[in-house]
Amino acid sequence: MSDDTHGRIRIGILGAANIAPQALIGPAGRNPEVEVTAIAARDRVRAQEFARKHGIGQVYDSYQALVEAPDLDAVYIPLPNGLHGRWIRAALAAGKHVLCEKPFTADAAEAREIAKLAEDSDRVVMEAFHYRYHPLTREAEKILATGELGKLVRVETALCFPLPKFADIRYNYELAGGALMDAGCYAVHMARTFGGEEPEVISARAKLRDPRIDRAMSAELRFPSGHTGRIRCSMWSSDLVRISATITGERGSLRLFNPVVPQMGHVMALRTESGRSLRTFSRRPSYDYQLDAFAGAVLRGEPILTTAGDAVSNMSVIDDIYQAAGLPLRQPS
Repeated sequence: MSDDTHGRIRIGILGAANIAPQALIGPAGRNPEVEVTAIAARDRVRAQEFARKHGIGQVYDSYQALVEAPDLDAVYIPLPNGLHGRWIRAALAAGKHVLCEKPFTADAAEAREIAKLAEDSDRVVMEAFHYRYHPLTREAEKILATGELGKLVRVETALCFPLPKFADIRYNYELAGGALMDAGCYAVHMARTFGGEEPEVISARAKLRDPRIDRAMSAELRFPSGHTGRIRCSMWSSDLVRISATITGERGSLRLFNPVVPQMGHVMALRTESGRSLRTFSRRPSYDYQLDAFAGAVLRGEPILTTAGDAVSNMSVIDDIYQAAGLPLRQPS
């Protein structure tokens, strides 16, 4: 157990983000090992309203004041993409554990820098790919590990959703926005997870919101063992909603419907030489499983799946896709 948590993790939130209630506040209310005790936002009035609504006891005047607070053990970072690296650095410098929303940083170079800082510290730094901790994903990995599908042939992953509000920060290049960063980071992560190796980017094609911002992206991949892959993502395209992963082998296939937020409904379809089956798993939120893992790492030193090192690999593929599509890399804000 960490010597500064007294058996319970006191965590503060940077920013009154819309994702925070779903990703942290709700799960913490169901987890006896975690307590959300503080928040800071650029607008103190907004922070105070957020704190009142969600029963958070302390409001800080600045992000820096929160990360330096002596009565906090950890920081949750749901800020715009381009700010992630800056505040992970600040949190580590203040001795805090970190749960950071995806994508981990603005680009792979920044991810490598942060990963080195995390490695040199004794703090837990976890990227919030919550789907990775859900039983649906864990069972898919077990099936693939058995070799039941035979030699892998193809891995296709997708996350597409409509976001027609083009003033949204997720379309803002200065904040490291773009469809690949926001939706595509999941598709890339799933391709790496289910492909079992780090892929090479063969080609990529973007649909543009402006000359630097992609509203949709697709990319062809090749894995070292010879299987190929494809990722698709969009925040505005004709492919309005698609959340899926399909893994094809020489002796069968595995299809996952909605592996990203399986609590909203999901199906695993397995086809092998012995037959076909459809399965579903727990409707417990994937965010709850993620927070269990974070608490276990902080309190008991248990291993996590979405480490800073894993984030470097994911950001490297994202950078390669942007380069293959002829778009500039994102930059830290």
